[in-house]
Amino acid sequence: MRAALPEVWRLPAAAALGYLVGTMPSADVVTRLATGGTVDLRNSGSGNPGGANAYAVLGPRWGVVVIGADIGKGAAASVLGRAVGGGAGSCAAGAASVVGHCFPVWKGGRGGKGVGASVGQCLVTFPAYFPVDLAVAALTSTPRWRARARAATLLSSTLWVLGGVLWWRRRWPNGWGPEPTVALPLANLVASGVIAYRFLTVPDPTLPPGRPD
Repeated sequence: MRAALPEVWRLPAAAALGYLVGTMPSADVVTRLATGGTVDLRNSGSGNPGGANAYAVLGPRWGVVVIGADIGKGAAASVLGRAVGGGAGSCAAGAASVVGHCFPVWKGGRGGKGVGASVGQCLVTFPAYFPVDLAVAALTSTPRWRARARAATLLSSTLWVLGGVLWWRRRWPNGWGPEPTVALPLANLVASGVIAYRFLTVPDPTLPPGRPD
């Protein structure tokens, strides 16, 4: 697929493809299957069309399906991006899928918070860090951190970006992922920035007033 495109277009094409994959309305499709169209996650629970809200509104089984679909979007985008633009293309497409998930043009920019898509991005582009990512996720899923969702997200995002810088500068092996280059921490930074923005600017009506999150 790469050979069919001039080199100058490969990275933009990978990013555009990743964005389109990210805009796929996975939560909407699953919700329609689960409720026959009687529930809209954007008007239910926290109002976020993502896995956590689906888990709360639709139940654990459907919530897991939404989470899996969101992870799949990030992973699929990264795989397709690598076919189009190599390692840098994989990173660009993965980050763009998070942007597409959070700001889908088809839904007027009313998307999710991007965490699931970023997990798929990490699984494909940064597998060496994935166990660390899981460990941080486990740490921040404790009751103390769950009450501070924004702080937990900012912590995990910061560590993800710093991990990308470390692997790039040290040239450490990256499992089945692409060789670490500057594209890795840059893609992590873009995805983390978008996720942090969503957590900081989108209110969660399920939290009591004044409760730290």
